[in-house]
Amino acid sequence: MADMSDPITMRLPVEMLADIEKIAEGSERTRTWVIVRALKYYLAHEAEGGICLSVLRGREEAAAGGGHDADDVLAELDEIIRGGKAA
Repeated sequence: MADMSDPITMRLPVEMLADIEKIAEGSERTRTWVIVRALKYYLAHEAEGGICLSVLRGREEAAAGGGHDADDVLAELDEIIRGGKAA
C-alpha cells in the first residue's frame, strides 16, 4: 500500500461532492478513493498538472546546471542539416 499523508481538509462545491459521492456509491469505493483517482489523473504526464510538474522539474534541473545551452543545440542542428558531422 502506498504511503499516505496526514489527513487534509478541503472544501468542494456542493455539486462536485454530490457527484463524487454518487461515483463512490455506484462503484462501491470510498470518497477518498474517487478523489485520489481524480488527482492521479490530473497529475499524470498528459494532463495539466503533469505538464506543469514537468516544466517545474525542468526549471529545477536547469537551475542546478543541467540541460544544454540552446545556442549550442541550434548550432549542432545547423551542422547536421548542412551534412556535417555533429559532435
